[in-house]
Amino acid sequence: MKLTIIGNGVMAQSLAMGLVKNYEVEMIGRDINKLKAIKEKIPQIEIKQLDDKEDINGKNILFCVKPFALESVSVRLIGTANILISILAGTRLDFLRKQVKAKNYVRAMPNIAASVLQSMTTITGDLETKEIAMKLFSTIGQCVWVHTEYQLDIATAVAGSGPAFLSLVAESLADGAVKAGLDRHLSTQLVQGLFSGTSALLRHSHPSFIKDSVMSPGGTTAAGYATLEECGVRNAMIKAVDEAYKKACELAKK
Repeated sequence: MKLTIIGNGVMAQSLAMGLVKNYEVEMIGRDINKLKAIKEKIPQIEIKQLDDKEDINGKNILFCVKPFALESVSVRLIGTANILISILAGTRLDFLRKQVKAKNYVRAMPNIAASVLQSMTTITGDLETKEIAMKLFSTIGQCVWVHTEYQLDIATAVAGSGPAFLSLVAESLADGAVKAGLDRHLSTQLVQGLFSGTSALLRHSHPSFIKDSVMSPGGTTAAGYATLEECGVRNAMIKAVDEAYKKACELAKK
């Protein structure tokens, strides 16, 4: 199966890096110099500069442009795609149907961990394409099908934006170790191992169980955890997800 990625941003590149291991991948973008640079990093892909009249007839499209660029790119697409899979945050299926012709439509929200085959992708759309979409995204990590775009927008705020939120936590933990006197390279190594190990634990245990199993009465973890609660870390994370979800809804109205 051949996939055509339209767009050459960070997310498009992350998907391409993961998908080339199982699919033939073509990338179409407006900046030929940027495409050439991407091909140097991912030699397996084909590259093509976007034409004024780009024929997408019968193609399996992964639409990876920025939401604000949707209309300026879609007017250049002619023909009817076999399937259109959009990763545009907050962009509704009904709007996509008006912009790009395709036999079937899907919305998906992967994340940049696709580049290392560890994406957490949420998918919804035409049921006829469910099996194809699930198979495609399962090659770059885990995926889940939801039944409404409302659910996908919430998932976007967690799995799509989540790597940025968790990166802030990771960076802060490393900074804390440096402040206490540990070398930066050791702090970074510890945090990398911490996230990898905790991720494995989360596959089998509830977060509260992991927390309780680490936090001894009157111990070091309890002292640090109390500080996190005092500083409102839990509330900040809840608000971050809520604000990201609201932004996705905002984008859908434009």
